[in-house]
Amino acid sequence: MSSPFPYTSFDLTHTLEETIPSWNGSCGFHQVTKLDYTPKENEISFRVQQLKMHAGIGTHLDAPAHCNLGTLSIEQLSLNHLIAPCVMIDLSVAAHERYTASVEEVQTFEKAHGMIDPGSFVIIRTGWERFWKEPERYHNNYLFPAVSAEVASLLLERNVVGLGIDTLSPDRPGEGFPVHATLLGANKYIVENIANSALLPPKGSITFALPIKTHRGTEAPMRLVALIKK
Repeated sequence: MSSPFPYTSFDLTHTLEETIPSWNGSCGFHQVTKLDYTPKENEISFRVQQLKMHAGIGTHLDAPAHCNLGTLSIEQLSLNHLIAPCVMIDLSVAAHERYTASVEEVQTFEKAHGMIDPGSFVIIRTGWERFWKEPERYHNNYLFPAVSAEVASLLLERNVVGLGIDTLSPDRPGEGFPVHATLLGANKYIVENIANSALLPPKGSITFALPIKTHRGTEAPMRLVALIKK
């Protein structure tokens, strides 16, 4: 029997584990069992767990407040921006550890698929997620595909709600973090360590970028999912 739900759903989120890649090499994620199934007669048995982790872990969202005093924090982000039409720009054929996505590549995408619509969440797919199960290779001493400052400015012109990428960051350290400065400074958001973006079409999906809703949070782990109409 077919489901009445008219969408196909895709999980774009990496599973949190203690061995996953992270920015500083130590992911800081621990899942501790505080109470393990201890059944008693006529009582329900529970397993109770405690989570300890850094805020910027796994597939996570950077809020504008991550690097800009006075901008939006996690709980202030609007659902109207976190739930958005998605544009997936696949640059994986060209990407390598020193690769930087260019304006020309985005313009080539737009010639093929139409302009990036205002209010879109844009994912840059580099294919780097293939190293996710190899944390040292994924981290690679901070050498991974990134995005140019000019692309960030172009996305601002297109009035996107946010940018996502399948690497640790759209910026490499030592380059001044221009993408963070440009997008977060304009109250947009960034999603890092995206999984399974190859499953998405260039246009036509809707993403739900839903971080843990923390008070004055600047980063937060999240569940990123996409829906595509059947």
